Amino acid sequence: MTSKPDTLIQEARSVDQEQASYRQIFKATSIFGGVQVFQILIGIVRTKFVAILLGTTGVGIMGLFNAPLQLILSLTGLGITFSAVRDISEAYGNSDQNKLNHTVTTLRRWSWIAGVLGLLVTVALSPLLSRWTFGTNEYTWAFIWLSLTMLLQTISNGQKTVIQGTRRLKDLAKANVYGSLAGLLTAVPLYYYFGLKGIVPSLILTALTGLLLSFYFVRKAQYKSIQMSWKETVTAGKNMIKLGLIITVTGIIGFFTGYILNAFISRIGGVDQVGLYNAGWSIIGQSTGLVFAAMTTDYFPRLSAINKDDLQIRSLVNQQAEMVMFILTPILILLIGAMPVVVRILYSAEFLPVIDFSNWMLMGILIKGLVWPVGFIFPAKGDLRVFGIVEISAMTFNVLTNVIGYFFFGLTGLGISFILNYSFGLFITLIFAQRKYGFKYGTIVIKSFILNLILVILVFICTFLLESNIRYAVASLMLIISAVYSFKELDRRMNLKTIILNFLKIRR
Repeated sequence: MTSKPDTLIQEARSVDQEQASYRQIFKATSIFGGVQVFQILIGIVRTKFVAILLGTTGVGIMGLFNAPLQLILSLTGLGITFSAVRDISEAYGNSDQNKLNHTVTTLRRWSWIAGVLGLLVTVALSPLLSRWTFGTNEYTWAFIWLSLTMLLQTISNGQKTVIQGTRRLKDLAKANVYGSLAGLLTAVPLYYYFGLKGIVPSLILTALTGLLLSFYFVRKAQYKSIQMSWKETVTAGKNMIKLGLIITVTGIIGFFTGYILNAFISRIGGVDQVGLYNAGWSIIGQSTGLVFAAMTTDYFPRLSAINKDDLQIRSLVNQQAEMVMFILTPILILLIGAMPVVVRILYSAEFLPVIDFSNWMLMGILIKGLVWPVGFIFPAKGDLRVFGIVEISAMTFNVLTNVIGYFFFGLTGLGISFILNYSFGLFITLIFAQRKYGFKYGTIVIKSFILNLILVILVFICTFLLESNIRYAVASLMLIISAVYSFKELDRRMNLKTIILNFLKIRR
């Protein structure tokens, strides 16, 4: 029979473990949210230099190079980096050094295979890529040289996967930040001295510096390369490739659904409408993507490490969903309330018609905050069939609702369809998660979601009913309420006040 003191000790340990988990989520979100902000700023500065030094032609050429190359990279990469994170995280979480060494060695070899495949495909298609992209054979050699970036980026991504899977988050953040900065510092002189001819060398140098940094930081990960025959390498890589191919296929479907929607908007509404749609997506993606990028980087490895324990999974998914809502809601309220100002700052008054579409989307983002945490359960468990069914069903539904929404209601219809899409995604994801693994969201998560949703809806309604000055005042009040509520909830879960005070003391 357990004594009362023992029970109290166990409860205290449970509370400490829960606080540690919340703090880890908050730490990862802070680190990689900051990394995302830095990379966005670097991207803006780089684009500005390109615009000044190379003009609109340079901006266009860079965009035309990147689009087909990124598609080839995703196809030939076989999705092995995503699937390898799961295997490495599981081995690392279980302190299985033998499996970790085996998995890392397999990943590194397959990274070389995928990288060489990407290089050869790009070289083989270079004349076609030049004609399809630029309408001339003049850029064939440019694509041949850029094939090197396929090899460099694929190997670099493999190294970063090892860093991510072994939970070296600060090293991963440093690799990304230093890579972005090095890319900027090497590119600008090339643009200045060589003009348009400096674009291809700059892209190669950026990929090379990223590779060198990944090699430097991966050395700190605790693993050893082992001797394996190529037959063993192929056999060991099969499971990685199976999950990776599902990721690749869903990525291809996502690419084509995006292409179909852009083509449909262009056909029905014209090129200007396509520009507004993509501007809205850019605003939402850059501002809220910080939270979701952190989730992908830190949360998926943690979930993979406990993928065989359904109770731990349920606890972690609920914790992640709570943290996402508390961090995301103030951002959503700020954006909805200040969207006219945001559009003018990032674009111009010409893009103001995108406001309604963007605000509808922002309400859907809160639902996305519930879908994503539970959606990672399937790849973490390696459940390829269910993962494929959920992803393809959701994408099919998305295409239908987007086309119907735009046809009848224009850009506003796309915003509404965004909410419907994630509502459907939440519905189908929860059904499979509950039936397969007995997962369900706890009462605390549901109550928090409803309260945050009410705050977001109130601000959304204000944007339609109130004049600008009153609207900004009400939105500011809602933002304060949301921020105070989120702070109190975060403090209750992880003692946020103490963290902030300790941080300030260190800075002194």
